[in-house]
Amino acid sequence: MKKVFCLFCYTLMILAFCHFHPEASFANANHHSSTVEVILRRVYLDGEVSEEVKTEHHHSIADVIAKYQDWQVVRQDGDEIVFQKQIDDLSPLLKTNGFFGIMEDGTLSIFNGKPDADNEVIQSFFQIDIKKLESYRHLQLKRGIPVKNKENYLNVINTFKAYSADEFK
Repeated sequence: MKKVFCLFCYTLMILAFCHFHPEASFANANHHSSTVEVILRRVYLDGEVSEEVKTEHHHSIADVIAKYQDWQVVRQDGDEIVFQKQIDDLSPLLKTNGFFGIMEDGTLSIFNGKPDADNEVIQSFFQIDIKKLESYRHLQLKRGIPVKNKENYLNVINTFKAYSADEFK
């Protein structure tokens, strides 16, 4: 009876140890886990590219690739995999801070903030023939037209294409 009790106590100690230290459990002893750096690259409609870096623990590279099955593998070398996804939307930067405006040379552009010389140009499109532009449209562009969403972005571009100095309409 004393042997059974000792065996029982020993078993409980092992189970408690494995519970509080799962990395040492027998189930994990035969599985080798590695890490890989995963870079998730998002390419937005406006050309903006963002990257998110993650460290993934895996048993095989195939497990990691399967986890990101909606992404395209762009590069895989050593301990790094780069995935890419085309996003059918505008970048968060454009939605938050983007304003359509006009540069001094008449180019329709999107500024990071309201259009002025201090704010950087995020994206440029085409030159506008200022002579064709109604005064209220010119004033709109000088003040800045906020980029609200994809539909608004496309509508503004199409509206001002009619005033383009280029002949690609």
